[in-house]
Amino acid sequence: MALAIATQSRIAFVASIMALCVSWTGVSQAEQASALPGYVIEQYGAPPEIPDGPLSDSLKAAVDAAFVDSIKQSAWGRDQTLALTEVADSKDPRLVWIISDLMRFTAGSQLSTALTDAASKLLQKQIPVDNNWGVITDHLIAWDIPAPPDYLAVKRGIFTTIVPGWDRIFVEGDIDWRHVSWGGVLIDNRAYDTTDEICNCIPAADNPEVSSAEEATWLKDDDIVFGVGVNGEYRAYPRRIMEVREMVNDTLGGRDLGIPYCTLCGAAQAYFTDQLPGGVERPILRTSGLLIRSNKVMYDVNTYSVFDTFLGKAVTGPLRDKGVQLEQASVVTTDWGTWKKAHPETTVLVERLALGRDFDFRNGRDANGPIFPVGDVDPRLPVHEDIIGIVTASGKPVAFQRSKAMAALQKGDEITFENVRLELDAGGIRAVDADGSDLGSHQAFWFAWSQFHPGTELWPG
Repeated sequence: MALAIATQSRIAFVASIMALCVSWTGVSQAEQASALPGYVIEQYGAPPEIPDGPLSDSLKAAVDAAFVDSIKQSAWGRDQTLALTEVADSKDPRLVWIISDLMRFTAGSQLSTALTDAASKLLQKQIPVDNNWGVITDHLIAWDIPAPPDYLAVKRGIFTTIVPGWDRIFVEGDIDWRHVSWGGVLIDNRAYDTTDEICNCIPAADNPEVSSAEEATWLKDDDIVFGVGVNGEYRAYPRRIMEVREMVNDTLGGRDLGIPYCTLCGAAQAYFTDQLPGGVERPILRTSGLLIRSNKVMYDVNTYSVFDTFLGKAVTGPLRDKGVQLEQASVVTTDWGTWKKAHPETTVLVERLALGRDFDFRNGRDANGPIFPVGDVDPRLPVHEDIIGIVTASGKPVAFQRSKAMAALQKGDEITFENVRLELDAGGIRAVDADGSDLGSHQAFWFAWSQFHPGTELWPG
């Protein structure tokens, strides 16, 4: 067996030395299943019985041996095999979360099969070898299997041994660590304003160079851009660049902005990173290399505070302690030709920021649905349906199906919901208040919006 650790420093290390020569109170399966939506049971079946209470000392030792020591020692031997057997025999499906965490970094077929067999036994469901990690994690999320006791400590031991830069990321906070997984890339921990510094990461762009619309001859009129306007100043962020950078720290209209783009959930968002509570310096947003249900996990490189990317709320670290909640500006998803015609004074990021790449993940890698586990998805729309999302003044999230909203607005129909009114803007859609002020809307895939805003209203209903 081999544990393949995908960092430049760990891959060769692990590959060269690894080869494989309780008392609990059960909750009935019926009770567990009754708490789940019908569409979850239809897709995934009924969950297994879930225990509560602490792990026995023997089981805790087995968890450490199988999942922590194997990573720290970069070795899997007889002790780990026996420990995994004890875990599999425990009848505690909560431990499958840890199996899933280790499996994400496991490339060796024998070990992967052993972990799959253990998970199958605990979940009482035969898991296929093909995409085993994804299938297992989808079931865990959909069934809402609780985390085992001391879960973060074990998970932290696995992840930070693999990527030391995560040691300040995996801390207590307002974050569901069950749903955090590795996105296949390393952390971008470069200091501010080091856009051109090479890294083995997804490199954010700080203070990006821009040009006028007339100078941007490299862009075709049908190229997708994310348009942002602040205080009468407009800028286009080409999707071609954002699919390479995924994060931009910029200044527009006299305001500081952090602009994450999650290629996996089709969402570009713009957060104001100034005018924050006293004593809070401007957050410099970076990509952590981690995901939550196929949505990127961003963090502030200065304080290592993690933000909920979709909600703009600090969920760990000093910024969480200070209650930092970032305000959004609207992002209009449109084509370059329409955007520059509506805003001829616009600036646009320069071509060199694309690093010579021209990805189109939406119509390539992600064309057949999410490539990372998302668990259950609200079935009211297809997973990759585009919506325009906004939270009303009363705190109610609402999603507007983009295709139908666009058709209605182009016919001259009015679309309102509580204080929200949709309007056409440069070939895209944005939400405004009753007085026409910007409300900070953005486009996203339905699966992403609905899982971060459960119970969202949907227009049209």
